[in-house]
Amino acid sequence: MTHEPASPPCYAAGVDGAYMGHAGRAEIVAALDELLEAERAGARVALASAKQGPAPDYGTLMGDVRADEARWCAMLSRHLRRLEAAPSRRTGAFYGKAMAIAEPWERLAFLNRGQAWVVRKLETLTPRVRDERLHADLKAMLESHRENIARAAALLEREGGR
Repeated sequence: MTHEPASPPCYAAGVDGAYMGHAGRAEIVAALDELLEAERAGARVALASAKQGPAPDYGTLMGDVRADEARWCAMLSRHLRRLEAAPSRRTGAFYGKAMAIAEPWERLAFLNRGQAWVVRKLETLTPRVRDERLHADLKAMLESHRENIARAAALLEREGGR
């Protein structure tokens, strides 16, 4: 009788995450930069829009959205630096498109569609992120965006007639 194992040892722990369906470093860096640019645009739109609000709840919501967007910009930048990548300093094209909409309720509806875009991106990316800290932060960002979408939709329905 030999004392050799019946099967070879498993080396799965040493396999590149992309092989196992996880996002690789380059994909994560690109996604985080894209999200950072979008969040920066959203923060700028919310800041400018809060000053032009047609109703008190509008300004309050925009202030809260701006604070959230700024928080997520900081989180994304922190993770990019941790991945030894330089965070993008650009603002997404969403800013110019949103600011071209003069009517406040229409701009809020457009902002909400931008928030929904971020949700879709996060829903695709988050399950593929292996890093526990980044995964937890992206999940928190996802939930925050869902909450802001629901708040904006309720305000649009109540006040904006949308």
